[in-house]
Amino acid sequence: MAALIVQRCNTAARAVCKLYVASSNASTHTTLLARTITTTSRLQIQNNTTNHSKGKQLSSSDVKKIPDSEVRKSVFISQSNDVYSNLALEDWIYRNFDFAHHHILMLWINTPTVVVGRHQNPFAEANVSGLMRNGVELARRNSGGGAVYHDLGNLNCTFFTPRARYDRKYNLNLITRALYREYGISADISDRDDITVMGKKISGTAAKLGQPNAYHHCTLLVNSNKLHLGESLAKDNAEVISKATASVPSPIKNLTDVNRTVNIQQLLSAIGYEFLRTPATQLTDGGRDLLMKQLGFQLINPTEKWFPGISELRENFASWDWRIGKTPKFSVQKAIQLKSESGEQQQQQPQQEMKVKVDVEKGLIQEISLLVPGQEPIPVVSSLVGKPYLEDCFHGILDAMKGASTENMKHAMGL
Repeated sequence: MAALIVQRCNTAARAVCKLYVASSNASTHTTLLARTITTTSRLQIQNNTTNHSKGKQLSSSDVKKIPDSEVRKSVFISQSNDVYSNLALEDWIYRNFDFAHHHILMLWINTPTVVVGRHQNPFAEANVSGLMRNGVELARRNSGGGAVYHDLGNLNCTFFTPRARYDRKYNLNLITRALYREYGISADISDRDDITVMGKKISGTAAKLGQPNAYHHCTLLVNSNKLHLGESLAKDNAEVISKATASVPSPIKNLTDVNRTVNIQQLLSAIGYEFLRTPATQLTDGGRDLLMKQLGFQLINPTEKWFPGISELRENFASWDWRIGKTPKFSVQKAIQLKSESGEQQQQQPQQEMKVKVDVEKGLIQEISLLVPGQEPIPVVSSLVGKPYLEDCFHGILDAMKGASTENMKHAMGL
């Protein structure tokens, strides 16, 4: 079975390494295939990006004419568990590499994070205040799709190709082939391009399609903490009115629920090995001969030294303006119960139901108002207008409103 043995020759840079890929056939005999991976250096990065940066781009028709025999493959393994660094690395590779003759698979793992799609509203997908209290990061990626939870039990795969060679089904089939070859796990690809096992989702998918490059990325639930996953994707108990892309909830399963021997490092190796032994456009097995022609596995450290400009990209992904400020305009509202003159909470009659509404644009509170049936929205003067929105802030507004009596509230509103 596929196994990856990594020997680090320079622990400071964590980029100089030798990798050995072991392959076995149907017999018990195992052949060790040795392949030396050269230093991942600034010079190599420059060589890989020269044609792209100079604008020497092949047309889509020319790219499609390139035979598989002229396309080499690499597997980049990020040595960072920081989601913003990994998103920056993904974006840097997408922006700068020439993939016409070089296809890349990037494998990466993050500490606990909720990642929303480019066009999503994080407040409609999770409780952002709760994430902050629990030390879970919130990130926004460049691709579309729904919200996902990452932790150290989740493997992320990004397939980079020219736009003309983008093939999501090819990538997903590579993963299902690796699962079956390594663990005997039979997985299916749904109509939504999720990977499922026994009817439950183990992988979600999204893509970034540009010119001349594209990438398709997906998650793989290996041994993710399902309790924390559920808690992190639990939304606040309020009505969010938004035109942002909404996630489609699905029942999930960890791969370890199917086969307890599955682990991140072995799976990472198996998927990388499957990628390298498969021709660029055909789902056939090239075996050892094709494997030995590839550029192999490389440990990648997403730092400024190797990827000039990546620090600025990381800063953008980690910024409030990108994570929250890019949220499409939305409103949040919830019914409240006011106090009677005796100080007791009273149930509002349906015709007199009162709601607090907060309008949010670019992550900032634009207006707070009271909604009463048959009445125009009544503005509420507050110092919170213009401040960043959070669920805790909204509940603070609700609590302040609940402190007023029904009679006083109606008098103030002229009812």
